Amino acid sequence: MSYLKFPTQVPIEGVPLFSQGKVREMYDLDEYFLMVASDRISAFDVVLPTRLPGKGKILNQLSVFWFRELGIPSHFVTDVPEEYPEVLRPWADELRGRSMLVRKARRFDVECVARGYLVGSGWKDYRKTGAVCGHKLPENLKLCCKLDPPLFTPAAKNDVGHDENIDLERMAGMVGKRTAEELRDKTLDIYSRARTYAGERGIILADTKFEFGLIDGKLCLIDEVLTPDSSRYWPGDKYEEGRNQESFDKQFLRDWLETLDWNKEYPGPEVPADVAKKTLDKYVEIYRRLVGRDPEL
Repeated sequence: MSYLKFPTQVPIEGVPLFSQGKVREMYDLDEYFLMVASDRISAFDVVLPTRLPGKGKILNQLSVFWFRELGIPSHFVTDVPEEYPEVLRPWADELRGRSMLVRKARRFDVECVARGYLVGSGWKDYRKTGAVCGHKLPENLKLCCKLDPPLFTPAAKNDVGHDENIDLERMAGMVGKRTAEELRDKTLDIYSRARTYAGERGIILADTKFEFGLIDGKLCLIDEVLTPDSSRYWPGDKYEEGRNQESFDKQFLRDWLETLDWNKEYPGPEVPADVAKKTLDKYVEIYRRLVGRDPEL
């Protein structure tokens, strides 16, 4: 069991807590995990003391939507508490909407990132080296310009600190050449499908990251998928190359934090009610625009 850094979102008794991340908890159910999405919010790798009521439900329900929409092999089993193992039934109401039962997988320790636009760490790398994860790019590209075709830019997972951008060759050294190429192809295929879906709804999916693992020897999508915590979503009608974009995620919160005299280390600052509400509103809006209805909060 991992060291418990924060109060659990749903205090489940009698089931081992396998791990606790910045925003999710994993409970061990033999061949399954129960993933619970908390209302914690992190920025600059620091979990802030203020919770956003309902945030976990939005992220969980959006992942469930995408697992079903994509229809590809994944670890997802069900998000219906009545279908969970009997030991979890006493917490059905608390788990509804913010949890899912998933199969255990042997995870690849690589973030599989698809970039359709030059932004974030990709933009920083490009300005320093003219390349992103081994992809040499033309000179004089602008911030947030579209990359056509999209790039596969993996990152080695670090349990402490930021993930490290790597190239395909280094990734192949970690997982094998054939697996690396399969992960690249699957990542770009899923991104392309999701980008088309979002684009039909007036949304730009600028980039996203996936995690994969092996279940019964088959490559499967795991973890969360295509949420605003793992993806950049921009309103298509407000897009303009050469500047930072308005976004449907916690960028609004990050911008507020940047105005503070804070060293980006624990403990983080309390978030004022108006900033918290505007941040949560971004999550609600992207869910509504992608799914076509409000999340169940």
